[in-house]
Amino acid sequence: MRDNRQDNVIHIVLVMDDKPERALLECLAERGISATVAKNKKSARKLLDQGKFNVIFVSSSFEWLCQAKQPGPVLSDITCDHPEMPVVMLGEEDSAHAGTCAIRAGFADYLAKPVDKDVLVKIINKYMPNHDAPAIASMHHQFKTLYHIVGVGSELARTVELAKKIAATSTPVLISGESGTGKELIAHLIHNQSKRVNGPYIRVNCASLSETLMESELFGHEKGAFTGAGGLRKGRFERAHGGTLLLDEITETPSAFQSQLLRALEEQDIERVGGNETINVNVRVISTTNRNILSEVHKGNFRADLYYRLAGIRLVVPPLKDRFEDIVPLVWHFVNQLSPEANRSIERLDPLMIDVFCKYNWPGNVRQLRNVVRTSLILGSGPVLTLADVSWLLDELNVGPKNESSKLSEFLGSMSLAEIEKHAIMATLKQTDGNRLKAAKVLGISDRTIREKIKQYRKSDLLMTAR
Repeated sequence: MRDNRQDNVIHIVLVMDDKPERALLECLAERGISATVAKNKKSARKLLDQGKFNVIFVSSSFEWLCQAKQPGPVLSDITCDHPEMPVVMLGEEDSAHAGTCAIRAGFADYLAKPVDKDVLVKIINKYMPNHDAPAIASMHHQFKTLYHIVGVGSELARTVELAKKIAATSTPVLISGESGTGKELIAHLIHNQSKRVNGPYIRVNCASLSETLMESELFGHEKGAFTGAGGLRKGRFERAHGGTLLLDEITETPSAFQSQLLRALEEQDIERVGGNETINVNVRVISTTNRNILSEVHKGNFRADLYYRLAGIRLVVPPLKDRFEDIVPLVWHFVNQLSPEANRSIERLDPLMIDVFCKYNWPGNVRQLRNVVRTSLILGSGPVLTLADVSWLLDELNVGPKNESSKLSEFLGSMSLAEIEKHAIMATLKQTDGNRLKAAKVLGISDRTIREKIKQYRKSDLLMTAR
């Protein structure tokens, strides 16, 4: 487990070998790669079920090597459940023929024993890139990355520090931010740094559930409670007992259900649908929303008392458009994650691409950036990540959403000074419902000036019509 600002992607490999070479394990350790050894097929299967590995090294003692076009049983088992997993054969024979046989059999690469360190480093760089992608916070446990929050900017750092500060309490937390900013990563951080870390972490997407389904999902149901209820089912509240319940997109909760949710939160007890028994629960609630929740309260779409119950502490995750200093670290982070999938080794980033990224508003935030990097990796070629090979994507980012000040600048930049003056006067009159006195006050000119200008505009319009 590591948690610091300079943390990069943690790579984990599985070595399936009854007699693993010390040189192999030492070289992996030198590169900061965690290696787990399975000495038989049974332990290998158990480890594969527990988590995801970046690369698997399989000894020829586990696999049948020279069956060109016909994978042996171990490789078949791996690729059946993990079709995109790079699997490298560890063979006894150092020859081109052995390597060709392994590739034909379906292996991603071949590494001969005794291990040549230079060859191993090339394989590591190909399938486990680790470019500098500093993380503000991260946590890894066994074979899983629990959360990994990449960035160097002060805005995100402030949110992360607040999240760490409140994690030790049981105060309910409301995390707001645009879609794709990483609200759930902050929720994971709060849970995993809290005293409830050994308890369950249960998530429910409120936007995906109707009112009827939500009641059953959150509170559970008894056998026969409704058509199709074939047995007792514990709800998310009950399953989260002693841990954390994440109510994702809480503002999508049906209005009629909000009173039931409020009662459950206040009383910390529930009743299953179709049941009479009161079940006590001890749950820390974290909620997220991509809407302006106070606006929803004022509109009457969200109960004010429920809002105050959920928002014990409010955190805001800044949008990517306010975090341009985080773009390069995020791009490298996604390159680390995704380049093995694209079977591509990236050595540097195109400066023109980064310039486009920094000028774009990213309405889809970090999620959109990840998709752009993945597309560029898959459709491009060579050691430089660029948009040059994906012209339609470059066009999309160049003409993407712009902020209001940019739009206004472009609009005014195409007009003469007289046209700008006319536009300002007519727009202000429209806002004041034609009241010249109010418009004059807003514009800082006299009513007489407005009257004279309107006469000029009408005269000009008549001349244009006459022509």
